[in-house]
Amino acid sequence: MSALDGQIALVTGSSRGIGTAIAVEFARHGAAVAVHGRDRAAAARVTAAIARDGGRAMAVTGDVTDFGQVESVRRQVEDAWGPVDVLVANAGGSFTPPALLEQIPEDGWRATVDGNLLATFLTLKSFLPGMKERRGGTIITIGSAAGRRADPRSPMPYAAAKAGIALLTQDVSAQAGPFGIRVNCIAPETILTEGNQRRIPAGIQATLADAHPLKRLGTPQDVAAAAVFLASGQAAWITGVVIDVAGGAVLV
Repeated sequence: MSALDGQIALVTGSSRGIGTAIAVEFARHGAAVAVHGRDRAAAARVTAAIARDGGRAMAVTGDVTDFGQVESVRRQVEDAWGPVDVLVANAGGSFTPPALLEQIPEDGWRATVDGNLLATFLTLKSFLPGMKERRGGTIITIGSAAGRRADPRSPMPYAAAKAGIALLTQDVSAQAGPFGIRVNCIAPETILTEGNQRRIPAGIQATLADAHPLKRLGTPQDVAAAAVFLASGQAAWITGVVIDVAGGAVLV
């Protein structure tokens, strides 16, 4: 029996990157997975790949910064399969370049905070009431090492939003625990997604890897493995924690 057999999962932002890895790994461990993104074709490609591997998946689309669209995503999954047991609020990104605070454009700040912290809030706001009614469920949010330590080179809007997600996760875990709902956060360091492999020159990748005690950068599969553990019964007495998937680079 696999770790997530019989579970219905939704992974927001799973049409690429870390989200795709989590969706694929959930399906391999027996979950039926709703693959989410704003790009319908990209979500469909991930869904097809899961199906080819023998998994069960469906594609859903919607803007997670719009509560009405998040509610539509929830209804799409519920109408097709039933209530979501495992929710991964993964959608997000850094939407303005790192800069000195006084040089950060207001629209870049708002886009990044909304695309991460607001999106996570609205996703939990949509799915948490049903979990409370059913008195059970698992929620995983995605933070970042950027939100776990101060650094003058940090992308400040992204770091602030991810730090907010970590605290939001712990606050929600305290509220939802009496209803049998576990809520945890994964905070990755630099992860070699396809996008990062293209954007980060090889020399800088090597320098970044050397700053980690384990002397390598993370992979999407590293994050996915942590997500499977937190979603499984093996983590049945774990809630309100932030797990640094960081190769030892973040020591809290």
